[in-house]
Amino acid sequence: MTVRPCLPWPDKRLRTAAAPVSEITDQVRQVWDDLIDTMYAMPGVGMGANQIGEMLRLIVVDATEDGKQAIRMANPEILHASVQLREHEEASPNLVGVSSKISRPRAVTVRYMDHTGETVEKDFVGLWATSVQHQIDHINGKMYFDHLSKTKRAMLIKKAQKHR
Repeated sequence: MTVRPCLPWPDKRLRTAAAPVSEITDQVRQVWDDLIDTMYAMPGVGMGANQIGEMLRLIVVDATEDGKQAIRMANPEILHASVQLREHEEASPNLVGVSSKISRPRAVTVRYMDHTGETVEKDFVGLWATSVQHQIDHINGKMYFDHLSKTKRAMLIKKAQKHR
């Protein structure tokens, strides 16, 4: 089990889009395993590779009650998002001590390469959809608070800095 440290905000890698993965290698599998161990240790429902300093388009999500069904995704992309929105309290281990309600599409269809290297299209709803979108934002160099107004974002970051 390898729990990796999360990069502290404002590390520039959190604002950098991650590189695509061309094939599933032992290195990719190791990053996924580390992401899963780190996610469960937080505890959380998802994690993007650049959160731990790995600049690859890799994410993991697990929105189950027992936290034992992580889905590994390489190069995830949203193909379709529902018009109906869902509000959820979001946070990040990269900006400790704060969270905010974010509205995102309630359901999404995502295409990604799975742990076997196969291309998969899968529908996610509710917390699964929120987590997938949050993690895709991460590997695109975007943070959840980018969905807030400038004023709310500034207040959130200031509050987090005080928490440190």
